[in-house]
Amino acid sequence: MALQVELVSPERILFSGEASMVVCRTAGGEIAFMTGHAPFLGALGIAVVRVHQEGGDVLKAAVHEGFVEVKDNRVIILSDVAELPDQIDAERARRARDEADRAVKEASDDERAEAERRLRRAEVRLELAESR
Repeated sequence: MALQVELVSPERILFSGEASMVVCRTAGGEIAFMTGHAPFLGALGIAVVRVHQEGGDVLKAAVHEGFVEVKDNRVIILSDVAELPDQIDAERARRARDEADRAVKEASDDERAEAERRLRRAEVRLELAESR
Protein backbone atom coordinates (compact mmCIF):
# COMPACT_ATOMS: atom_id res chain seq x y z
CA MET A 1 0.00 0.00 0.00
CA ALA A 2 1.28 3.47 -0.90
CA LEU A 3 0.86 6.87 0.66
CA GLN A 4 -1.47 9.29 -1.06
CA VAL A 5 0.42 12.61 -1.13
CA GLU A 6 -0.80 16.14 -1.81
CA LEU A 7 1.71 19.01 -1.94
CA VAL A 8 -0.22 22.26 -2.15
CA SER A 9 0.62 25.96 -2.15
CA PRO A 10 -1.91 28.82 -2.32
CA GLU A 11 -1.24 29.12 -6.07
CA ARG A 12 -1.58 25.48 -7.11
CA ILE A 13 -1.18 21.76 -6.48
CA LEU A 14 2.51 20.92 -7.04
CA PHE A 15 2.10 17.16 -6.62
CA SER A 16 -0.77 14.76 -6.19
CA GLY A 17 -0.06 11.07 -6.32
CA GLU A 18 1.30 7.99 -4.65
CA ALA A 19 4.60 7.68 -2.81
CA SER A 20 6.44 5.19 -0.67
CA MET A 21 7.91 7.87 1.62
CA VAL A 22 7.80 11.62 2.26
CA VAL A 23 10.62 13.44 4.08
CA CYS A 24 10.20 16.98 5.37
CA ARG A 25 11.54 19.30 8.07
CA THR A 26 9.18 20.26 10.85
CA ALA A 27 9.77 22.54 13.81
CA GLY A 28 11.04 19.46 15.67
CA GLY A 29 13.49 18.37 12.96
CA GLU A 30 13.48 16.20 9.86
CA ILE A 31 10.86 13.45 9.75
CA ALA A 32 9.98 10.69 7.30
CA PHE A 33 6.50 9.32 6.72
CA MET A 34 5.80 5.85 5.35
CA THR A 35 2.65 3.74 5.13
CA GLY A 36 1.15 2.98 8.51
CA HIS A 37 2.57 6.12 10.15
CA ALA A 38 0.71 7.32 13.22
CA PRO A 39 -1.44 10.42 12.78
CA PHE A 40 0.71 13.54 12.83
CA LEU A 41 0.24 17.29 12.51
CA GLY A 42 3.25 19.57 12.42
CA ALA A 43 4.50 23.00 11.42
CA LEU A 44 6.90 22.94 8.47
CA GLY A 45 10.24 24.69 8.46
CA ILE A 46 12.02 26.19 5.47
CA ALA A 47 13.56 23.19 3.72
CA VAL A 48 13.47 20.80 0.80
CA VAL A 49 10.64 18.25 0.90
CA ARG A 50 11.39 14.91 -0.77
CA VAL A 51 8.57 12.74 -2.11
CA HIS A 52 9.85 9.23 -2.93
CA GLN A 53 7.47 8.09 -5.63
CA GLU A 54 6.46 4.50 -6.20
CA GLY A 55 8.47 4.20 -9.44
CA GLY A 56 11.70 5.24 -7.72
CA ASP A 57 11.74 8.91 -8.75
CA VAL A 58 12.19 11.53 -6.04
CA LEU A 59 10.28 14.77 -6.38
CA LYS A 60 11.96 17.64 -4.55
CA ALA A 61 10.31 20.93 -3.67
CA ALA A 62 11.41 23.98 -1.73
CA VAL A 63 8.85 24.55 1.01
CA HIS A 64 8.83 27.82 2.89
CA GLU A 65 6.83 27.03 6.02
CA GLY A 66 3.30 25.69 6.31
CA PHE A 67 1.86 22.49 7.78
CA VAL A 68 1.98 18.74 7.24
CA GLU A 69 -0.81 16.37 8.21
CA VAL A 70 -0.56 12.59 8.14
CA LYS A 71 -3.58 10.37 8.67
CA ASP A 72 -4.74 7.05 7.22
CA ASN A 73 -1.81 6.75 4.76
CA ARG A 74 -2.47 10.24 3.42
CA VAL A 75 0.14 13.03 3.63
CA ILE A 76 -1.05 16.57 3.02
CA ILE A 77 1.56 19.31 2.82
CA LEU A 78 0.10 22.81 2.88
CA SER A 79 2.83 25.34 2.26
CA ASP A 80 2.81 29.12 2.36
CA VAL A 81 5.22 29.04 -0.62
CA ALA A 82 6.41 25.95 -2.49
CA GLU A 83 8.59 25.70 -5.60
CA LEU A 84 9.79 22.94 -7.87
CA PRO A 85 13.39 22.95 -9.16
CA ASP A 86 12.49 24.20 -12.64
CA GLN A 87 10.79 27.25 -11.13
CA ILE A 88 13.94 28.51 -9.44
CA ASP A 89 16.41 30.88 -11.06
CA ALA A 90 19.77 29.80 -9.57
CA GLU A 91 21.48 33.13 -10.26
CA ARG A 92 18.69 35.06 -8.61
CA ALA A 93 18.83 32.68 -5.63
CA ARG A 94 22.60 33.30 -5.33
CA ARG A 95 22.09 37.06 -5.32
CA ALA A 96 19.31 36.73 -2.74
CA ARG A 97 21.55 34.54 -0.57
CA ASP A 98 24.41 37.03 -0.73
CA GLU A 99 22.11 39.95 0.08
CA ALA A 100 20.49 38.07 2.96
CA ASP A 101 23.90 37.03 4.30
CA ARG A 102 24.94 40.68 4.40
CA ALA A 103 21.63 41.61 6.05
CA VAL A 104 22.17 39.01 8.78
CA LYS A 105 25.64 40.39 9.52
CA GLU A 106 24.38 43.98 9.65
CA ALA A 107 21.04 43.33 11.37
CA SER A 108 20.11 44.67 14.77
CA ASP A 109 18.75 42.19 17.28
CA ASP A 110 15.20 43.08 16.25
CA GLU A 111 15.93 42.52 12.55
CA ARG A 112 18.06 39.39 12.86
CA ALA A 113 15.30 36.74 12.86
CA GLU A 114 13.72 38.02 9.63
CA ALA A 115 17.12 38.35 7.95
CA GLU A 116 17.95 34.75 8.93
CA ARG A 117 14.63 33.54 7.49
CA ARG A 118 15.40 35.31 4.20
CA LEU A 119 18.84 33.70 4.19
CA ARG A 120 17.39 30.24 4.84
CA ARG A 121 14.81 30.65 2.03
CA ALA A 122 17.57 31.65 -0.41
CA GLU A 123 19.79 28.75 0.67
CA VAL A 124 16.96 26.24 0.19
CA ARG A 125 16.12 27.63 -3.25
CA LEU A 126 19.78 27.45 -4.26
CA GLU A 127 20.15 23.89 -2.91
CA LEU A 128 17.14 22.79 -4.92
CA ALA A 129 18.23 24.60 -8.10
CA GLU A 130 21.68 23.04 -7.92
CA SER A 131 20.26 19.53 -7.40
CA ARG A 132 18.70 19.45 -10.89
